Amino acid sequence: MKYFSITFLLISSLLSASAWAAPPEGYKLKWSDEFKSSTVDRSKWVYRTDSKHWSTQRPENVIQEKGRLVLLLKKEEAGGMHYTGAGVISKPTFRFGYYETSFRVLAGKGWHSSFWMMGHDGSGSTATTATALELDVIENDSIDLTSYGTTTHKWQGQHTSHGHKKVAVSTLADFHVFGCEYTQASVKYFMDGALVQTVDLTQMPHSDLSIWLTSIASQLGKTDAVDDSKLPGRVEYEYVRFYEKGN
Repeated sequence: MKYFSITFLLISSLLSASAWAAPPEGYKLKWSDEFKSSTVDRSKWVYRTDSKHWSTQRPENVIQEKGRLVLLLKKEEAGGMHYTGAGVISKPTFRFGYYETSFRVLAGKGWHSSFWMMGHDGSGSTATTATALELDVIENDSIDLTSYGTTTHKWQGQHTSHGHKKVAVSTLADFHVFGCEYTQASVKYFMDGALVQTVDLTQMPHSDLSIWLTSIASQLGKTDAVDDSKLPGRVEYEYVRFYEKGN
């Protein structure tokens, strides 16, 4: 029994976080990108290209390698900033369903990395005029890789935020699976298959949403500066998937 337990632990530690991936019962895969090609699928994604907080986001910083989408984080001049980040925004829009990705952060302090859903106006920026809601499944400030935040924002009319929660995690330097079930009644946020937060949406407006995978240099999380000694950094996504209720 002792040897069986040791072997089981060793095998478990080698499994990708994607082994935990499982949408809630009744959902069927509708759209995905498994990042198996050598280049970004431009039929599925546009690039984030804004200058915000401490970085300018560059298309050149988005690559695909070894079955992963990689956002490269650099110290370089661009758009009046001293750092460059990166991000992609889905061309298709979605609404009610289950959203999921697996990713990790390999960077020192100074980077705000996210998986979230929000409408997009086509500008490559975080303009909010095209969205009623913003669903932040995970926002991490790399000054602390042992926690992240989840929040729901209402943007239609007066902006309000709901259900912000700080969630503990072993380390975001390892892959973890993050999910979000969005219905008319509620949004439920998951990590590695476990429910971490539920927000009531019965009094909320709804709209079509794009999927955002991004990382920018930022002062968020009480960050005083970017740790240049850890650059270039990277954020790696294993896949992104959207499921709808099956008939």
